[in-house]
Amino acid sequence: MSLDTNRSNDLSKSKATNIANTVNHNATQPPWLAELEQRSRRNQQTFIDHISSRLGRPRATEPPIHPFRGAPSFWKEWSWEEQERVERFTAHFQEVGGHVVSVDNLEAAGEWIAQYAQDLEAREIVRQQLPELEQLRLEQRLPDAHLAVWNEDQQTDWRATAAGADIGIVMAEGAAAYTGTVMVTSSAMQGRSVSLLPTVCIVLLYKKNLHTRLGELLVPLDQRGRQQLPAGVHFISGPSRSSDIENDLTIGVHGPGIIYTLLIG
Repeated sequence: MSLDTNRSNDLSKSKATNIANTVNHNATQPPWLAELEQRSRRNQQTFIDHISSRLGRPRATEPPIHPFRGAPSFWKEWSWEEQERVERFTAHFQEVGGHVVSVDNLEAAGEWIAQYAQDLEAREIVRQQLPELEQLRLEQRLPDAHLAVWNEDQQTDWRATAAGADIGIVMAEGAAAYTGTVMVTSSAMQGRSVSLLPTVCIVLLYKKNLHTRLGELLVPLDQRGRQQLPAGVHFISGPSRSSDIENDLTIGVHGPGIIYTLLIG
């Protein structure tokens, strides 16, 4: 059977189901409500017919056929070299108020974070509970600060802890250079509040996980299957920005006002 025949059969089944549902729905409606619904449908048809006549073409009665799905092949095949990915990501992330710092390894990342925390006089720091972040050795580097590890115990109000933290530290699963976006996932050990509530957010990103296109970040998630998906997937492009009120751009209203991405490698 051809694809067009399948599509036609599917549309016929869908129409039959919709008609049956409408009949059943109308049978349970009060007469006055059914009349209002029919009047509304007639008004909609009159309105659309008027637009069609003004455009000089008949009203569409069948859904359009979409022979292509997803991004075109040329877009999926396009990619920058690593150095250009780094430069483009840095430029785009900084354009919206973020900061990018390159470090050689996790040891250097730990040294940078410790120095930054001292300069900021940070007293409360929260991080995700991940093996990579243990290698930062922040407990030894910052003996005067209180370092909380997300979900390390069940007695702590972790959202309140994150909201009161000066710095939140998270590990990114990947990033897209084309949009200057980092992708952070959440789980029992990777609370999303760590990246959303502290005053400063520091994201650690391996250069090997810096891709060209945003779609490249989604393919591995799709390949995991539904049962293996993370609790949440969060895309971060710079600090929190809001201009909802009187078109006044304000930084840090709904999240961290300062964000750093540490490029590792």
